[in-house]
Amino acid sequence: MGAVALVGYQMADDPGPVPHRPTASTGDNPVVLENRAAGSKSWALGHGGTRGVDDKSAQVQGYASKTSVSPGESIDFHVASHVAQNCTVAIYRVGHYGGVGARHLMTGEPVPVRPRPRPRADATTGLIACDWPVTWTLTVPTEWVSGIFLAVFTGKDGHRSYTPFVVRDTSRRSDILVVLPFATYQAYNIWPLDGRTGKNLYKGYTADGQVGGSAERAFKVSFDRPYAQSGMPRWFEMDTSAARWAESEGFDVTYASSVDLHEGRIDLSRYTAIVFSGHDEYWSGPMRDRAEKAVAAGTHLAFLASNNIYFHIRVEPAADGRPNRVVTCYKEAPDPDAGPAGPTVRWRALGKKHREAEQGLLGTQYNGILKKPAPLVVRESGHWFWAGTGLRDGDTIPDLIAVEADGFDPSMPRPADSTRTLLSRSPYVDSLGRGRKIQNTGLCENAVGTLVFVAGTFHWPLALSQRGHVDPHVRRATKNLLTRMLEPRRQ
Repeated sequence: MGAVALVGYQMADDPGPVPHRPTASTGDNPVVLENRAAGSKSWALGHGGTRGVDDKSAQVQGYASKTSVSPGESIDFHVASHVAQNCTVAIYRVGHYGGVGARHLMTGEPVPVRPRPRPRADATTGLIACDWPVTWTLTVPTEWVSGIFLAVFTGKDGHRSYTPFVVRDTSRRSDILVVLPFATYQAYNIWPLDGRTGKNLYKGYTADGQVGGSAERAFKVSFDRPYAQSGMPRWFEMDTSAARWAESEGFDVTYASSVDLHEGRIDLSRYTAIVFSGHDEYWSGPMRDRAEKAVAAGTHLAFLASNNIYFHIRVEPAADGRPNRVVTCYKEAPDPDAGPAGPTVRWRALGKKHREAEQGLLGTQYNGILKKPAPLVVRESGHWFWAGTGLRDGDTIPDLIAVEADGFDPSMPRPADSTRTLLSRSPYVDSLGRGRKIQNTGLCENAVGTLVFVAGTFHWPLALSQRGHVDPHVRRATKNLLTRMLEPRRQ
């Protein structure tokens, strides 16, 4: 087959019904007009003499009542401070805005905040959940454009922190839906990082105040708490970098959170393409079911990072019954409430013969952690994906393979009735002592032309617009990919 490896592909006289893929209409969309507005850097830490916060002192921190909200709906913010003082909550939308990166939309009147109790971890599950009262409520104006938003908390004493949320717009079918990995944000959130209390799904503190491992970690984590330190989730910049680039290119995009995907609030099949812009490791069964149904319906998927769909989770209610406020994952420990969906383990450990391995949808899967970045080594340079980059087989993009990597595993399931193209073959040394590994950027195309792309590295979305990482080859290849996805279906 030359450039394209044939994977489980069978020609038939009658291939059956062809999925209906929504027709793209990129160019005439609210994102273009929105990004003509004046940007502002006043959200940034240090602006106006503002200072960051730490979890030991907790100078000013808060959390949101939802991961996403529609125009016309309300979202609450729960804010606490190390001393009684007034605090403002300002709202910014992340975008291109002529390279400035965000737009100031409003600042509320100062509201009183004061110290709040720091909850103890549940002795059985490690769950840490705050019960702080509502400090400030935002009713989202109907004219606000769907996007990534920041609530910026600034105390009168000059300390500042953040919490992100999404304004979605399910009433309008954009060409591309960008899904932010809020479940994964919370999995990594170790608030409070105070030397004694904090836990996430990886680690917690030992009795002597050291950061421990699996013996100290939580099995459940709550959205009802701030993100650690100044409030930016770990690897949030992957998502903001991708969003700023997509909006600078004029793509017609709307946004949603992974909790929206879990809840079924969004119908993926309405969109021409779905972009998972960041580190999207933690997926519930409903999330995966909906992604697979979208592909079957003709919707393209693009995963711009690596280590996607790795852990199977449950998304559970808070203690007071509010839905979808807790992410549960027992991993290697026995799961006491597995239920019909199966235990919360790695997806590739579900079912017989690894039949639920993420490669069955993605075409590649996580295979290692890098101690330091390695170059991406180009493969299949004649493919349309690399068109206009000037790259040839064997050429490299420095430091593009970083943090975690994906590759093709011939022993694992693969997408049925699809061709698979491996667009890179990048050697690296695994930092956990598992030897030499190969990273692959992969693209699968099924019998009716639906594409599933996986970049296979954390630095791919950063290369789109993050300062210090921008690479023109990655920008061009990603534009080639999304442009191809938005073309009319080929007969």
